[in-house]
Amino acid sequence: MKNTKRNLRAALLAALLGATLLTFPGISAAADDSSTAASVQSKLGDSKYKNVKVTVENSIAILSGTVDLYEYKADADKRVHKVKGVTAVRNDIQVAGPNVSDQELNSKLLEKLTYDRVGYGNVFDAISLKVESGVVTLGGHAKDYPDRDSALALVSTYPGVKDVVDEIQVDPLSPMDWQARIAVERAVYGFPSLNKYAIDPAKPIRISVQNGNVELYGVVDSQADKDTAFIRANGVPGVFSVKNYLQVANQATEK
Repeated sequence: MKNTKRNLRAALLAALLGATLLTFPGISAAADDSSTAASVQSKLGDSKYKNVKVTVENSIAILSGTVDLYEYKADADKRVHKVKGVTAVRNDIQVAGPNVSDQELNSKLLEKLTYDRVGYGNVFDAISLKVESGVVTLGGHAKDYPDRDSALALVSTYPGVKDVVDEIQVDPLSPMDWQARIAVERAVYGFPSLNKYAIDPAKPIRISVQNGNVELYGVVDSQADKDTAFIRANGVPGVFSVKNYLQVANQATEK
């Protein structure tokens, strides 16, 4: 009998609580947001996020505060997206770190990108770089996603970078385009006057192929080398067109 009364009282309390939550839905939502915020904060428990603050409003996680590297800002975003109960993330984290001039950032990052993925066919990458107020924009072409991701990771971990914009186009991965890349590489680098560009991995003639259309990038020593590279690439069977964006050293930039 006592158990029956006890169970009845528990049922009545549960019913009253449920009615209260239905009457004041904001109480339930606030409790959920508070619980989600605690989960997010736990997900960002590393010392590199010690200056990051978290709030949750209507299941939207809002991140603020500072980190030392852009890599940490991007990683925080990825981590929080995986937290149960989070439907969206507003990432207002600022990258504190050292203040580095755009000119220095451009020079250092360009050097690192030039030697990135050497030995993995980076001659087929033509990734461009622009730095403005610490914001780095990567564009141009990458032959595959690993090369694109490597370039993004390299830039994201460099001190002084405040933000990264990814505008890199990944070239098609079709077997026909891959055959065209190899054929154009052999035609260009196999020519005696152009073979020297294969010696220094930092100064190659770069070859991008998209659906049979070839684009040449890089810096060559003379107009004759530029013209010869175009003729050699254009003579490869199966190539539909060739755009020659090669620059001649000590001449005005055309693109």
